[in-house]
Amino acid sequence: MSPQHSTRDRWAAVDIPGQQGRTAVVTGSNTGLGFEIARALAEHGATVVLACRDLAKASAAADRIRAAAPGAAVRTLRLDLASLASVRDAAGQLRAGYPHLDLLISNAGVMMPPYSRTADGFELQFGTNHLGHFALTGLLLDRLLATPGSRVVTVSSVGHRMGDIYFDDPAFERGYRRMRAYAQSKLANLMFTYELQRRLAAVGALAAHPGSSWTELQRHVPFWMSAIARLLPSHDAALGALPALRAATDPAARGGEYYGPGGWREWTGYPVRVESSARSRDIHAQYRLWELSEQLTGVTYQVPERAPHHTAAPTRDS
Repeated sequence: MSPQHSTRDRWAAVDIPGQQGRTAVVTGSNTGLGFEIARALAEHGATVVLACRDLAKASAAADRIRAAAPGAAVRTLRLDLASLASVRDAAGQLRAGYPHLDLLISNAGVMMPPYSRTADGFELQFGTNHLGHFALTGLLLDRLLATPGSRVVTVSSVGHRMGDIYFDDPAFERGYRRMRAYAQSKLANLMFTYELQRRLAAVGALAAHPGSSWTELQRHVPFWMSAIARLLPSHDAALGALPALRAATDPAARGGEYYGPGGWREWTGYPVRVESSARSRDIHAQYRLWELSEQLTGVTYQVPERAPHHTAAPTRDS
């Protein structure tokens, strides 16, 4: 289905509806895109949980948000997506503290680091960017299902277009290529979104990408690549956060949709609905990835036949 661009050319943070009474969890929110997402939601009245690996940095970010929005309800939570034990502990704390969750924004990630593994032995990018968020979402599923209008927004990348899922070697044990591994993880983010929406239309599963927005995420990018990239169009983190914010809050957004900048090659601009690669929409591969993810994480989604108090959101094929 071709993308349907909004009649508004410049959807911005001022278009975010009031978020009073809503609870949002934003991973990797101490800096960059995640910080801007969390700040905007808090400024519009949401209770925002900054789920970050470094609690000191999360606390400093929370203070910055409160300074910008006095009275903002901001909490912090330690979450290391490269450790399934940490994911389970964080999910347990969220379940204990919040009977319902309105938004889960899976933003945290790593990009093109030297080869390394997570605490559980997965290649770092696939393990952090995809498997950690897959596990977290599954462990919080009942809290999302208990909340009318809840959404899961996963942050992908234009880099997904270069990706494939290497089912025979997802850990790159037969030769590591950092860009190839990153692209695999970002493709997995989209495939997870589409499969989640098909399985569980009661929760709106959407994806977004920031376009070309330079943040701390790019700290491992080789110098020659970053030098070239910086000559090309880009925008700041506040603009890069808008696609995820639109996916999370726009009443017109629907499950299975993908948002990104509306400018040239989706690198810059205000957020619109965009289209992902044909590979990302391969239903057979989505199913295989889901089965692999459950196997690797040990997290099995308990999907009810019909979730109460929800109206099924249209899928991307509706």
